[in-house]
Amino acid sequence: MLRSRIALTASAATVVLAAAACAPQPEADTGAAGSGAPTCTIDSPALFRSGQLTIATDSPAYEPWFDSNTPSNGKGFESAVAYAVAGKLGFSKEQVKWVTEPFAHSYAPGKKSFDFDINQISITPQRAKAVDFSTSYYTANQAVLTLEGSKFAKAKSLGELKNAKIGVQVATTSYQAVLEQLKPSKQPSVFNTTKDEVTALTNGQIDAIVTDLPTVFYLAAAELDNGKIIGQFGYAGGTPEKFGLLLPKGSGYTGCVNKALESLKADGTLDQLTQKWLSASANVPELKQ
Repeated sequence: MLRSRIALTASAATVVLAAAACAPQPEADTGAAGSGAPTCTIDSPALFRSGQLTIATDSPAYEPWFDSNTPSNGKGFESAVAYAVAGKLGFSKEQVKWVTEPFAHSYAPGKKSFDFDINQISITPQRAKAVDFSTSYYTANQAVLTLEGSKFAKAKSLGELKNAKIGVQVATTSYQAVLEQLKPSKQPSVFNTTKDEVTALTNGQIDAIVTDLPTVFYLAAAELDNGKIIGQFGYAGGTPEKFGLLLPKGSGYTGCVNKALESLKADGTLDQLTQKWLSASANVPELKQ
């Protein structure tokens, strides 16, 4: 979640969002599917409770993924995605029940009390040993974070960041993205942890941080009082972070959820929700050359 790296820094803060792991090295876009042909009905025996879709997430649930810490209001990217999936599966909004599941517990081995968990959970081979993952519903762009008042705070393009002193975390996709996309005039500064990056930014050692967009959301909301998200940009290289819906291991409903997501991708709904909640509402413009 995005979350393996942030989990280390979040312990220093009391905010539990997060853990938005940067470039977690996923092996594939899906976890193990349930055995046998899925029964994709609202009374499927694979459901936690017949006639009800039980969806889990953590508490507190933060923007822009959720709104007002209320997953059931349908606002925020992941709440909207969850209800869109539910609709494709044949459930009305009234037939959806939300439950709280701490992030670190979600991918632990054992019985689950939900049908799927949506909580910025990165698909990784290690986690997929204990749980199922759907196909990805979100692939993280890279994003640029600076401070209000920085001379780069109003940059509208990657070219305007060419002379900025950029900080990245060691062994991440972001480092290569900076070299290939930003092509900075100065070699990027490399840090061991996100906390080190934030310290360098606040101390004026660097002008901006480049990391995945979910981590930037977290840093701007929880670690900085005057953080400014300049924008986001795509990067096809490396191993971009992918979020999946998490289901119990061997769930008979994994194939059903995948069909729902496939339909949402095909009809453009998923793209529309991404634009609405992660670009427009969150005010994160796309940076081009």
